[in-house]
Amino acid sequence: MRKLVLFMHVSLDGYASDSNGGLGWIPYNEELEKYAEEVVAEVGSPVYGRTTYRMMENYWPEVLKNPDESKHALEHAAWLQEVQKIVISSTMDEPEWNNTLLIKDNVAEQIQALKEQPGKNLVIFGSPGAAKTLLDLGLIDEFLLTICPVVLGSGKTVFEAGGEKIKLKLLSSRTFQSGIIATRYEVEK
Repeated sequence: MRKLVLFMHVSLDGYASDSNGGLGWIPYNEELEKYAEEVVAEVGSPVYGRTTYRMMENYWPEVLKNPDESKHALEHAAWLQEVQKIVISSTMDEPEWNNTLLIKDNVAEQIQALKEQPGKNLVIFGSPGAAKTLLDLGLIDEFLLTICPVVLGSGKTVFEAGGEKIKLKLLSSRTFQSGIIATRYEVEK
């Protein structure tokens, strides 16, 4: 059985984006890029909310057309072009990006059915809105959080005040030279 894993960069105060939806506060460098490659190696299908999906859909296919892109970017773009992508959206009609499964309703049942298939994990990339929905439905099995050395003070978060308590077990952690702490937690059921 596959797991549903949330992979998200968060500020020290738990925000996944700043108040304008920006991500410029993430100290993205070669070390974080290598870590992201490790995460991608365990992905059977990336999972997105509509907003993140649209950003990815508009960006990565264009990377494939640019031979001046880095080897890493070209390889990631090629992988994304071929892998089955999952987008959770009640407002999207038909996705246009190659090999995309749209989940509009019955989210819990459809995600659970996907988890029961053989293969690599389903990994939510960012997508705080979709992640919150999946968290509220009790479907997330693991959290891969890269905690960035910045306090944003406001922004978008998955972990709303007053939400249900979720007990986690630390599986691993490591610190990068940039000050990022990469953590992996398992949900205790």
